Amino acid sequence: MTNNLVYGIHDKPKFGSMLVFALQQVLAILAATILVPAIVGNGMSQSAALFGAGIGTLVYQLFTKFRSPVFLGSSFAFINSMSAAFAGAVSISAGYAGLIIGALFAGLVYVLIAVIVKFAGVAWINKLMPTVVIGPTVALIGLSLSVNAVNDLTVGKVMIEKTEQVVKDGAIVDKVSMVSGCSPYVALICGIITLFAIFMFSVYGKKMAKLIPFILGIAVGYAVASVFTVIGIATDNIALRIIDFSAFKNMQIFSLPDFTFVEAFKGVKDIDSSFIATIAVAYVPVAFVVFAEHIADHKNLSTIINSDLLEDPGLHRTLLGDGVGSMAGAFFGGCPNTTYGESVGCVAITRNASVVTITTTAIMCMVISFFGPFVTFLSSIPNCVMGGVCVALYGFIAVSGLKMIQKVDLGDSRNLFVVSAILIPGIGGLKLTFGKITITTIACALILGIVANILLNKFKKADEKEIEK
Repeated sequence: MTNNLVYGIHDKPKFGSMLVFALQQVLAILAATILVPAIVGNGMSQSAALFGAGIGTLVYQLFTKFRSPVFLGSSFAFINSMSAAFAGAVSISAGYAGLIIGALFAGLVYVLIAVIVKFAGVAWINKLMPTVVIGPTVALIGLSLSVNAVNDLTVGKVMIEKTEQVVKDGAIVDKVSMVSGCSPYVALICGIITLFAIFMFSVYGKKMAKLIPFILGIAVGYAVASVFTVIGIATDNIALRIIDFSAFKNMQIFSLPDFTFVEAFKGVKDIDSSFIATIAVAYVPVAFVVFAEHIADHKNLSTIINSDLLEDPGLHRTLLGDGVGSMAGAFFGGCPNTTYGESVGCVAITRNASVVTITTTAIMCMVISFFGPFVTFLSSIPNCVMGGVCVALYGFIAVSGLKMIQKVDLGDSRNLFVVSAILIPGIGGLKLTFGKITITTIACALILGIVANILLNKFKKADEKEIEK
């Protein structure tokens, strides 16, 4: 056991156990990774996004010399940027080309910052973002995701058509939407059972069970949801149908993911300088914003594994890995990548920081993206079950940040105000949009915290000099 970890960074679990641990990481990151292309739409492939996340993570591991145990998945921060690529394109194919060009721009921002960090070091970053800033920011990452987890707790996979009348241009028209068909209370039961199963396996489980509480919890939740669904089908009661088993009917055993570059090459002829400029404006500012979240994630992970990743392997390496990994990931899956809080939470709860496990996870994602049955099964896991998983994962992220704040003297009003400047706007959901550019809630809160910390510390130094006189 290293640093209270069952498996340290360089430890190699037995092959069979490693596959199980990797599957657990896949389950932890799956929902968010495939949700991004689903939100952006335009025919983007979820399987390709899964493949892209896997190859992006491998690139990241290569740049970090296999010393940082975190998975890179599809970044939600770039959703508006990706939508802008399609909106500004003259064809769908050109939109796909825009996705790759945008990821190149974002990746180059990371490369540029990495070069600066390489020569300037990380001392200025630690001064700019000390524990009093990073702690509440990490807590906020978990807290800001709580709404997603709670919303999922009452949603199943079986969707039905809902029609409601709305007023549009002075006329009453029908608005058709797809909503969860099952009862929210039935879904909630499955989600809560999943959550408590994870708790029980993690706390009271023996040996292996402690290391795979998410797999076991999901298995329990899926089984309960299956029972409700079978009863619902037998009694023709839509309120009890949680899992959409129809997804398995037309699945293919083996299929090649619709890789982004294949469609993108068709649209190269439709690209001009104005379109490239539009893509640059949509992606570059977001990359600077995500840089701050990159630091917060790595500082959080550093406290979990008790090794400063900003020093070893170095922030310049993690940035290069993230940037180049995003380029590679988008080339195949269209989505720029980012370090996943779900992965960090999984490492924290299971105390398994083995980089070999993360590397295996990346390879597993790439392999399973070709196999229809496995991808279909993973996508059939009900939202409510994953909601139970996310309550545990996001909660652990939030608590990790709160543990950092314990080291801060909150009796000093300066520190108290810095924490307040981060938590309240962050929990309140403050975000700013300028055209196609959105500064996320996390970024807004972090910027406010940095500014507050600089101003208050500046006056603190002035006060100290006055006392010395």
